[in-house]
Amino acid sequence: MQIRFDNRTVAVTGAGHGFGRAIARRFAGLGARVFATDLSEGELAETATAGGIVTKVLDLRDRAAAAGWIGEIERAAGGAIDVLVSNAGGVAGQVGKPIAAVTDAEWDVIFAINVHAAFALCRAAAPAMQRAGRGRIVTISSGAGLAPSLTGIQAYCSAKHALVGLTRQLAHELGPSGITVNSVAPGFIRTNAATERQWESYGAEGQKALVERIALHHLGTAEDIANAVLFFASDFASFVSGQVLQVDGGR
Repeated sequence: MQIRFDNRTVAVTGAGHGFGRAIARRFAGLGARVFATDLSEGELAETATAGGIVTKVLDLRDRAAAAGWIGEIERAAGGAIDVLVSNAGGVAGQVGKPIAAVTDAEWDVIFAINVHAAFALCRAAAPAMQRAGRGRIVTISSGAGLAPSLTGIQAYCSAKHALVGLTRQLAHELGPSGITVNSVAPGFIRTNAATERQWESYGAEGQKALVERIALHHLGTAEDIANAVLFFASDFASFVSGQVLQVDGGR
């Protein structure tokens, strides 16, 4: 089984570290012309050292800026984006606490980065994909989009459920135009400061118990998530749409 993306245009958000970096680099390594964005200029620069990656610092909470970035890519490519990977998201530095203590701002920012950004990107990219009669959209949701979240953060769990809903709805809307829309739902993977804080909060016994609940008895990596994205973006998944692939080692 060989997968290549030569002459394909790929857009990846949240590419400064973790899943996004692994995804961007894998696509570039397989021949794609990759456009990557993140909030961190330094992290993006590190991602781009792999070669074949054009970067832009961008706050995706600004929907107009997100749409503008999509337009820039389409002009550079001379047409529709072939693969859009909406990966940016996270908990915005928050930790779990009782719902009575959650502020409007805390709730809103998590929806802004996990749902609203994905909506703005898909809305901007879909018309050119529809005119081209092809395209792949892959969202990065979470196990928290299918069940209660290990983070205990109400907004995060709700936002990831919403992202799964958006994915499934767009699969039906865009399918007649030859566009597939799928989601990768990672399990717990240590990729950034937030997941490290979460991991440390469990303590030795909690960490052991978490790993033992995984069928494969070990944690996954960012590369495991990238592999799933590559499958959805490839010709091997041409008849796969509206699906959520849990990449969690078996829970």
